[in-house]
Parts: sequence; C-alpha cells; structure tokens
Amino acid sequence: MKNTAKKTVGLIREFNRYYTNVLGLLDQYILKSDFSLSEVRVLKEIEKTENCTPKLLAETLCMDSGYLSRILKNFEDCGFLSRTPSPDDGRSHFLFLTEKGKKEMVELNARADEQIYDLIRHLPEADQIGLAQKMKSIENLLTGHRNIKFEDFVIRHTIKQGDVGYLTYMHGWIYAQEYNYGAAFEGYVAKSFYEFLTNYDPERDRLWIAEHNGEIVGSIGIVGRGDRAQLRWFLLRPGYRGVGLGKYLLNDSIEYCRRKGFRTIYLGTTGDLETAISMYTRAGFVKVAEKENNSWANNIVELEFELDLEKAK
Repeated sequence: MKNTAKKTVGLIREFNRYYTNVLGLLDQYILKSDFSLSEVRVLKEIEKTENCTPKLLAETLCMDSGYLSRILKNFEDCGFLSRTPSPDDGRSHFLFLTEKGKKEMVELNARADEQIYDLIRHLPEADQIGLAQKMKSIENLLTGHRNIKFEDFVIRHTIKQGDVGYLTYMHGWIYAQEYNYGAAFEGYVAKSFYEFLTNYDPERDRLWIAEHNGEIVGSIGIVGRGDRAQLRWFLLRPGYRGVGLGKYLLNDSIEYCRRKGFRTIYLGTTGDLETAISMYTRAGFVKVAEKENNSWANNIVELEFELDLEKAK
C-alpha cells in the first residue's frame, strides 16, 4: 500500500470511529421507541419501496434472511405489516405497511428528524447545508456515482463570487492528475478567466456552470469575438463523466451560438484529450491547425478546431 493510500485509509478509519459514536447515540434514541436500528431500517425500506419483497429487502439491507424473517413476523403480529401475493410469482409476496404501520413510521420519522436536528442545530445554516452535501458526495463516490440522474444537475449561467477561482482550481488539479500538466497551465487558465471577466458582455458571452448537490462539477464557456465564438473551459470532474452532462453542455453551447448569430465556433485543445476531441468531431468540428506546445507538459500538440455554423445548419 502506498504512503498516500495509508494516510487516506487512516483518515477514513478515524472518521469511522467518530461516526460510530454518533450512530451509537442514534441507536439509543431509536431503542427508546422499542425498536432496534435494524427494525427501523426494515420498516423504512418497506415504506419507500414499491413492490417490496422479503428477498429484495434482504439484498438491499444485506441482512440474513432468517433474521429478517423473524423481524417481519414480529411486525405482522404487531399489526404493522401485511402481505399480498405477487401476481407474477405465487411463491413471493409483496410487503406493505398497514395504516397502523404508517402511523408508527410518521412518529419514528419525526423523532429521527428531531434527533438529527439536535446534532446540527448549533451549526450556521451554511454549514448545515455543506455537511449534508458532503455526506451525499461520500455516497456518490463510494457507489461510483451510479445513482446520479441527469435531472439531479443544476445548470446555471449566473457567475457567483468564487466560481472562477474554483473552476481554475479544477482545471489545475484535473489536468495535473490526468495529463501531468504543470503550474503554467493553471496560470494560463487563470489569465483566460481574468480576460473573460474583465471584458464580459452578457449579450455575447456565457458561462455554463453545472452543479450537483451544490458543488460545481463541470463547465463550458462561450466568448464572443466578432462574428466568431470561442468555446472554452469545457471540463467535467472525473466521477461525472458518462452520464450525458458533457454532451448536454457542448450541444447547448453550440445552440446558443446559433441563436446569437455567430458564423463559426473555434476552440483550442491538445492531442492527448482524446475523449473531448471525439465529442468535438461528432458535433461537426474540424481540425484546422496544430502546433507544438511544451510550456504545460512535454511533447504536447496544441490543436485548433472549428465549426462552420452556416454549413452545419
């Protein structure tokens, strides 16, 4: 294990120890309602899952089927739970909460909300929101962003304080990690944003900022230059690629240029950005120039692409 990995593992274990204590407090509260944490998880899953079956419950909660069976039997005896045969499989049953069970969940949810609020009520509102966002980010990272839907993204054009600084930072660390670009590249990006903000014309220029759970995860920009538009700052955080966000940003920026009456769009990229180049060529961009550029990293070929909007109509 590399030293960096050891440090990361150590920090995660340290957090786990802390959060286990927090969960212990939660467990104690739930036990006051005569339910264990496992039992509450079962009720919650049945409440939110359509056509819930014992098999699906066991898989979702990673719970032993025998243990789960005893919990379900107890809930039936208490009148919280009922079953209906599956129309597709006579051996399987759908689980659902009775009115008594739904009433119990309303009370449990209210208690749980109050308990969590007690944990965070001392924090400023901005920190409360940030804490929830970071928890969601942990879930997304550990699940490989499998649960992300396109509708979860927020795309805005209003530029807020800190946006440009964060986008510059994103360019710096992503290109350093993935392509070994040096600090000079981050300086180049910072300069390009400085020029953009200094000469910003809302009637011609536009920045697309993609957010997920309040965090910036992607961007693209258009800078008007006469009858030409320059496409810039097309970037996605690694975990948010392959979900359609990049395609949307590129296509929407091209449509924006059409609406504004630009005749052509041009962009600069480098030969090692193969995925981006593939997206550009599929959108109709054609390579018009190339030159060596060793200021960001060794053996870099800088490319210029252009899209003729008149021909692409």
